[in-house]
Amino acid sequence: MQTQTQKKLYTPEEYLQLEQTSEFKNEYWDGEIVPMAGGTTNHNEIAGNFYANFKLRMRSQNYKIYMGDVKLWIPRYRIYTYPDVMIIQEEPIYEGNGTTTVTNPLLIVEVLSKSTENHDRTNKFRFYRSIPTLKEYIIIDQYEYLIEQFTKNAESQWVLSEYESEDAVLALQKIEFQIPFSEIYAGVNFELGEE
Repeated sequence: MQTQTQKKLYTPEEYLQLEQTSEFKNEYWDGEIVPMAGGTTNHNEIAGNFYANFKLRMRSQNYKIYMGDVKLWIPRYRIYTYPDVMIIQEEPIYEGNGTTTVTNPLLIVEVLSKSTENHDRTNKFRFYRSIPTLKEYIIIDQYEYLIEQFTKNAESQWVLSEYESEDAVLALQKIEFQIPFSEIYAGVNFELGEE
């Protein structure tokens, strides 16, 4: 007779306590603690380039931008996750008593990895869409010049715009901000392999 090992499920409180002392970042998926994959140098360049350009050019505007280390709580699905980049309009709304977890992003950017691409395009995007404040979701490919921009329109439908040229310019729809691909992909070497 074969016995199955029961997977341990954690409460959000147990996860948060474990995450405080963990050497590595983990996400929380409705009871499961999921280790995050390490990023590549290309992944880091792209997320850093977007963050730095937005931070520098929009510093006098009423936006906050966070990269990688700030958790996002998605209550509908009981998920804690670390988006690559989040932009919040005005002030963050925190979950809990600390300042490590936010709940109100206006825009999320994910840089695709081969190991997370399907998840970022499907389940993760579905989870993100449940956040009432989210109006724009940007997916940036790290292996070629390709960006997919999903924008929530007035009828609450998500509309896709795709950019596939080295000369393209990403124009955000919900924030007056444009960034050329040459700045997003600065320092990226497409010939580097996957992690």
